[in-house]
Amino acid sequence: MKRLIAGFVCIGLITLAPGIVFGAGGRQQQTQDVTFFHYFSGSLAGGIEDLVSEFNRDNPGFRLSHSPLDHEAFKTSIRVMLSGGNPPDLFSYWAGAQVQFLVDADRLEPVDDVYREFGLDDLFSDAVLQGTEYNGRKYFLPLTQHFVAFFYNKAAFDQAGVTPPETWDEFLAVCEALKNAGITPIALGSRERWPAQFWLDYPLLRTAGPQYRADLMAGSASYTDPEVVRAFEMWKLLIDRGYFVENANAYDWAEAATMVGTGQAAMTLMGTWFMQLDDQIGWVAGEDYDFFPFPVVDPSVANVAVGPIDGVVLARDARSKDIARKVLGELAAVGPQTTFNRGSGALAPNRHVSSDIYNVLQLKVQDYLRGVPNWAFNYDLATPPPVADVGLDAFSEFMAKPGEYQRILRETEAGKIRGLQETEL
Repeated sequence: MKRLIAGFVCIGLITLAPGIVFGAGGRQQQTQDVTFFHYFSGSLAGGIEDLVSEFNRDNPGFRLSHSPLDHEAFKTSIRVMLSGGNPPDLFSYWAGAQVQFLVDADRLEPVDDVYREFGLDDLFSDAVLQGTEYNGRKYFLPLTQHFVAFFYNKAAFDQAGVTPPETWDEFLAVCEALKNAGITPIALGSRERWPAQFWLDYPLLRTAGPQYRADLMAGSASYTDPEVVRAFEMWKLLIDRGYFVENANAYDWAEAATMVGTGQAAMTLMGTWFMQLDDQIGWVAGEDYDFFPFPVVDPSVANVAVGPIDGVVLARDARSKDIARKVLGELAAVGPQTTFNRGSGALAPNRHVSSDIYNVLQLKVQDYLRGVPNWAFNYDLATPPPVADVGLDAFSEFMAKPGEYQRILRETEAGKIRGLQETEL
């Protein structure tokens, strides 16, 4: 059974008038509107339009009115709306420290009653359920689960005569062979900061282990500890050898993924939302590209998979709480979870969703994860948001100035101490 490692694990609200539908006998019935703000937009939009359309079709008494926001703009906008007392009824969020921060700030409404009424505890695995509970109450409805791994261009690997590595030494050899073949080994687009975080997550987890990493995320370990220094030095080695695309901070994650698609780079360390770009890039999962997990560094360290669980939460100041609760319960069902995850590249948290909806690569990911005992939330979902902001800034600076990593880590530790004392949104 997979264990979720603790700690791993200004826009105005649009108010819509109730609509009218016709019930049996031609009688008019009011639809009940629920507002839903989310960050499933742009290159991360896969599945959301189908989800909302099918939900409204299958639930004529409700109208789920959704407003997609840019992924980065959402992070600020939702806090502004929550602080102003004018939030949407429901909004997407990330399980882990992000939800914990809002719970501690008393901005979310518990939904234990929804779990009881709809029997939701029976729908999700124990690991997923651990991401739904905060301070002893249920607050989070899981919608999708992504996994972070290396996605690689099969033709580029064939050209260099290499196969997916299983160990760190093999990984270094693969990178060198790709470079010698004239192919940039690793694409990274860290313009929005967060794509770089996985380059601390995995080296740290593969060397110091999940408990140390949980301590660092909770603030009881230091960014100047030898364990963190070692992880940064592993990362720095790849930069120094020229394995990363030049000027990574100039690109976003989708641009980096496209470099892999065109063969300009061989691989990228990214979440399974990578698969949402299939049509844009014009290639086929399992044929043109594949995945492999982050290589083993120390065989004695427990294996951990990294990734986010995206879901939906109910605002404390929601205008339509009772109706929103019913919507939450319905979103947990097989139908909505099937629709959304078919287009997102992810795995559905509802364990009754048929595997028939997945492509060959999603099935391969699912099979791999069955053998991984631990799940960890990625960095910015595992440590309190004020600290995560400090760390994400540090990762971007490190990509630009890798030789100054010791100073960057000292400043990150100082920023962490300040960030742990912040409680305001």
